[in-house]
Amino acid sequence: MSTPQPQATPSNPAAPRPSRKPPSTAGRYLFLFLLGLVIGVVSVVMLLRAFDGRKTWQDHYPRATMHLMSAHSAQLRQKLDANRCAATDVLPHLQALRTLGNDLDPAFPDLRENSRFATHTGGFRATLDEALASPPLSCPGVRTTLDAIGADCKACHTDFRG
Repeated sequence: MSTPQPQATPSNPAAPRPSRKPPSTAGRYLFLFLLGLVIGVVSVVMLLRAFDGRKTWQDHYPRATMHLMSAHSAQLRQKLDANRCAATDVLPHLQALRTLGNDLDPAFPDLRENSRFATHTGGFRATLDEALASPPLSCPGVRTTLDAIGADCKACHTDFRG
């Protein structure tokens, strides 16, 4: 009969331990590979957001001014299409367009010194001043005013937007 090998216990730490296979390093490499992959993806996302964030710091003032002018012109067209051409329906939009006309020069500071730009913005404001001095009281008058405003906008866009 063979004698059993003594087992390692806390009271007998000198007893031989059963032989174990050394641990494989493949698990460690897989863990490091996955960790590197996660860190790489997070870094790329952060970098892309940083580049995208640079775009959000651009000045929105020029585009916002143009959007507001477009919105008020569209509302005037809707009033015209709905045959609601009374002065009380039209004047608020004309006044808003005139106020936005004052914002054109600060909205485009690089064009402020350009004489063609100054001519276009001055013409736009003059058209609106005329419309406010004698408001259109009928739909044909509103159409004429809208056509004049559209011509001023188109002339400026032709010169500066291409």
